[in-house]
Order: sequence, then structure tokens, then C-alpha cells
Amino acid sequence: MLPWLLALLTVAAALLAAPVVGAHLAAVVTGRPQPRWDRWLGPVEERLLRWIGAHPQAASAEAGVWAYLGPLLIANLAAGALALALLCWQPPWLNPSHFPGLRWDLALHTTLSFLTNTDQQHLRPETSLGTMAQLGALQFLMHVSAATGLAVGFAVIRGFSGLPLGQPQRDLLRALTRILLPGSVVLALLLLLAGVPMTLQPPLAVQTLAGSLQWLPRGPIALFEAIKLLGQNGGGFLAANSSHPYENPSLFTDLLETWAMLLLPLATIEAFGRVLGDRRQARGLMWLVLMLLAAGAVLAMSAEQAGNPALASWLSGPNLEGKELRFGAVLSGFWAAVSTGTMTGATNGSFEALMPTSVLIALFNLLLQVVGGAQGLGIALLLVFVLLSVFLAGLMVGRTPTYLGRRLDQPQVMWASLVLLIHPLVVLVPVAITLAQAAPLAAVQGADSHALTQVAYEYASAAANNGSGLEGLADGSLWWNLSTSLSLVGGRYLPIAALLALADGFRRQPLLEAGPGMLRTDTPLFLGLTAAVILILGALTFLPLLALGPLAELLGQAG
Repeated sequence: MLPWLLALLTVAAALLAAPVVGAHLAAVVTGRPQPRWDRWLGPVEERLLRWIGAHPQAASAEAGVWAYLGPLLIANLAAGALALALLCWQPPWLNPSHFPGLRWDLALHTTLSFLTNTDQQHLRPETSLGTMAQLGALQFLMHVSAATGLAVGFAVIRGFSGLPLGQPQRDLLRALTRILLPGSVVLALLLLLAGVPMTLQPPLAVQTLAGSLQWLPRGPIALFEAIKLLGQNGGGFLAANSSHPYENPSLFTDLLETWAMLLLPLATIEAFGRVLGDRRQARGLMWLVLMLLAAGAVLAMSAEQAGNPALASWLSGPNLEGKELRFGAVLSGFWAAVSTGTMTGATNGSFEALMPTSVLIALFNLLLQVVGGAQGLGIALLLVFVLLSVFLAGLMVGRTPTYLGRRLDQPQVMWASLVLLIHPLVVLVPVAITLAQAAPLAAVQGADSHALTQVAYEYASAAANNGSGLEGLADGSLWWNLSTSLSLVGGRYLPIAALLALADGFRRQPLLEAGPGMLRTDTPLFLGLTAAVILILGALTFLPLLALGPLAELLGQAG
């Protein structure tokens, strides 16, 4: 009973913190004065904006999508090129183990993975990367990618509120200086006090009882862990990720890190309501997200607590395979649901050892991308489903589809539909191509439904910018590095472009006078319709994949 209570308290703590952080995010989005922050950060931000050639003032109302998307892509390209060079070279500075540069395809995949906020790792960081590469490439890209997601979320929130999209350079800078950097420092201090190491010392040589020499990797793990969770990155300083005692030493840090994964997604929804001037809309969306997340978490936690029915004649109790005993099976199931729901991708145990029900929930979260939603992009993708629900409701009752007082025309429905079509394209196509070839399948364990689940999970994780994986897959080859790189880039930047076009077109729609013919979108009935649309669209798109993979495995285990 205690693990269930702790999970409930963790979600409650995130809900209590969301209004405070959401109010701060709303002020950043709208550019409202923040005396405590402006006094110190204002002059620095102004100088940096002028240095990079961006006027400190907000963009004009006539600026279009490319005015926002172009500088954003250039900033990401520059950051990625710098990190790629560092990974390919790995200079001797802060590289006490003298690791060589990565192979070009592995370096490319790692760079794109961290640049797209995915952090899918086809390597063992502690045996491949020096501290300089961890800090200067991976942790640097963690900040850039999280700031990019927040910036796009800011632009979409403004667009749906009828405001200009804004200036990308300013949004990136303020996301870093006012949200990610201070938040990471505070969280890192809490983790440091709780026992997470923070040092630049080289690996420690330890003499074991058997007389052999063992090397213990060390590094600035507390700060790395903070941006990994707060920015929904998910990549670990160590290959074991948050199941390693250096990254997650106790039950307290496990709950704190789960809370950190939930904080920004919930706060972004709160910020949307504040910028919109209608917090009732935001509360409805937040409860919708929490209900979907809670349903998946309860199923996963129950499955892990019940254990494996195939072993019932020999062993009873929870499924402890691949779990850390300091967290237990139930909280490991809770972590899996939150990590995939928020698109974080961190792991506190082996996802490969999860029960089929838990794997099904995790994969379903990756395919929908709205159960918790990552920072920035989570609220944007959720609004796509809301728009489609408005459109379908308008068709059913014969009313003109309107949302937030603006009419939905053909371009808005087209862009919203395109956002939803991109994800199946960058997941299902590479899955089909991989299954049709013999060489890539050599990396897969077995030839049953679980093998299909491994392949589908790898590409769904890449396209959803999540990064977790079923680690029975040997994914370090040229094929897997390059094919998943296409899913990484396609799953990140194509939806960003479509979402910005959708928000820009929506804000240009004239504001209609409220009347009895308008559909209310803040009622439980409409939220139920939206939940049905999310589940039905997800089922229609991915049901064959789920049926042949985790559902078949679940039914086979039950039989």
C-alpha cells in the first residue's frame, strides 16, 4: 500500500507546484515585467541578443512561420555541429581515461539524439565518453534541446492566444536563463544533498576483496541528472541510467526525480491557461492528461505488483526481475508510466524486464505523445487533438467548429491532421523496412511477438523523442544508428514546423463574438470526447502494431 501512497503524493506535489511554476512560465511567455529577474538578467539578455544580431524587442505581428522557424533551426544546427565535432575528436582535456573519438555513425546518432531531446544512447557513456564530452556535448545539448521545446511551446501558446509567435532567439535565451539553468541548479543541489555525486575527479580505482582492480566512474552527475529530468531529456551519465545508485541512490531521490519529470509538463498547461486568460480551459486539459496518465500508471503498477502468472506455480509475489530493491516493483511501474508519458525516457530499472502490460502502456504513451507531454511540445500536441475534437463535434451537431472564439477553417484542420500523420510515418515505415531485412533483425532477440515489440519500441522511442529502449536489442550497428537518426530528426522538426504553421494560421483567424451557437470546450462532456478521440485515433493508427507486439505477448502469457 505504501508505494501507491507515495506515487499519489508525488503527483499531488507536482500539482501543487504547477501553479507557481506556471505563473512564472506565463510571465516569461508574455514578456511581463519580472523585477527580481529583470534586475540581474535583463541587461545580460539584451547584450547577448544584440551580440547575435537579434533585436531585443519582440517580433512584429506580421512575422510569419519562417521568421520563427529559420533562426530556431540555425541555432540547433550550430549547437549540433559543435557537439558532433567534440564527440568525434574527444580532446584530452577532462578526458582522464583517454577515450578516443566515437565512430562517425555513432557520433552522429548520439548528437542528433541529444539535440532532439531524445537521448537515445547506443553506447555505454562511462566506457566511451570523457567528462569533457559529457559536459561539452551531451549536457550542452540537453539544455539546447529542452530550451527549443520550451520556445516552440511558447510560440504555440501565443498563437492560440491570438498573439504574434514571438522571437525565437529571445525565447531560447529566456528559457535557458529563467527556467532551465536556475531550475537545474536548485534540483542539482537537492540531489547533491541526497547523495548524488558531483565532481570532476577521474574514475576511482578500488581494490576488491578478490584482489582485482575495479574502476568506479565519477563525474558531475548531480547537475547532469537535474537537466536530464527537468528538461525531459532522459539520457544517463551512466548506462544504467537512474537505476544506478550514483544517479538515483535512494527512495527519496527516486520520488524527487519522478516529481521533476512531471513538473514542467503540468506547469506548461497552467501557463497556457494564464496567458489565455481562461484557467478553466487549462484545468480541463490538466485533468484530462492526469486521468490518461493515471489509467496507464495503475495498469502498469498493478501488473508489476501481481508478478508473472507463468511462474505462479514456483514463485508468487511482485515482478522483481530487472528492478532495484530500493524502489520495488510498484514504483518501477509508476516510473515507467511517467517516464514514457512525459517523454523523458529515463529508467530506474530494466524496461526489458517489465511485464507485457507495462510495456504496452509505455509503447502506447510513445505512440500518442500526449499522456503527460514533454515541456512545450506536450501542450502543443495536446491542442492538436483538441482542435480535431472540435472539428468532429462540429460535424456531428452541425455547428461551425470554433475554438477559443476563433473559427477552424480548412488550413487549421489540414495542419492538425498533418501533425498526427507525421508520427506514424516516421515509426511504421522504418519498422516495416527493418522487418523486411535479415541483417538488422540479427540484432533482435528471438522471432516472436516480443521481437516485434523491440523493433517497434526502438523507432517509437526515437520518433517520440523519448529515448528509452528494450535493451535486449543490439542497436549499436550502422543500420540502427542511421535509421533511428531519420526517425529522430523527422519526429522532432517536422511536427515543430507544422505546429508553428498551425499556431500562426490560428492566430490570424478573426475573433468571433461569443454566442449560443459556439461549442463550449471547458466542459466534462467535451473533455470526454477529446479523450475518446485520442484513444480512437491512437487505436486506429497503431492497433495492428500493438496487436502483433505487446498485446500478443500479453495474451500468450495469460494463456
